[in-house]
Amino acid sequence: MLLASLSFAIMGGFAKTVSAVLPPVEVTFFRNVFGVALVGFAIYKTPLKQIGGKPLLLLFRGTMGFAALLAYFYIIAYIPLGEAVTYNKTSPIFVAIFAYIFLNEKLSRWSILAVLIGFVGIAFISMPQEGSFSFNKYTLLGIFSGVGAALAYTSIRELRAYYDTRAIVMSFMGVGTIAPLLLMLLTPYVNAPKSLDFMFSEFVMPEGIIWLYVLIMGLSATASQILMTKAYEYTKAGIVGTISYSNIIFALVIGIYLGDPIPTPLKVLGIILVISSGLIVALSKEKK
Repeated sequence: MLLASLSFAIMGGFAKTVSAVLPPVEVTFFRNVFGVALVGFAIYKTPLKQIGGKPLLLLFRGTMGFAALLAYFYIIAYIPLGEAVTYNKTSPIFVAIFAYIFLNEKLSRWSILAVLIGFVGIAFISMPQEGSFSFNKYTLLGIFSGVGAALAYTSIRELRAYYDTRAIVMSFMGVGTIAPLLLMLLTPYVNAPKSLDFMFSEFVMPEGIIWLYVLIMGLSATASQILMTKAYEYTKAGIVGTISYSNIIFALVIGIYLGDPIPTPLKVLGIILVISSGLIVALSKEKK
């Protein structure tokens, strides 16, 4: 899981670098296309073994995962990498809420405490230098990256009883490859407002070293998925979930190396609170 977290942070670093040249919808495409090729080859070599029967839920999982990733790749171009990863790591908070709403899972006192701590952390991270709360576009998309990921993760709990794991992964990477292509093809014909610039952008051909960065980004993303899956196979989910928060530390270091400002004390406190809320959720489930 430590290697998976490092790979995820490396992916974020290269995504942040190429985002200076490529639009987020195109970065999302390149992040997924390598995974489609690898998972597709794995399915070709060993056919899927599954019951099936939940195609709409499978599509929902892929769509939410794609939307969350698109929001994440958009904000990392404008805010520090460590903060962007922290927003994405709020997903366990929202998973606890969605599992209570949709799966009738009990929301324990510890989970309620975790949710409250997490939201306070989000508020602190969203505060600019002058100390006033600022729920701007980047904050909203950052929170959505956590919400979208949580909806995708919650749907997996239902899907794994019907589908092969590779089919579930392919639903995410497949939508994450096809949807960006469609959005880029539609861009010349859609007069979209500037507020939707994270969705509609024309294709920009990568040049020179950018091709290498795109390749490393796609490979590190795929490596992160494989390593994380293996981690959950080898030991308890609570332990793996706890260690997964190391990717925030990795992202902070990589972000500062790339030129991000050092977080203010209030933002550091917000990051600590978000990490704490996730640990409470993970450890309370482990204890249960």
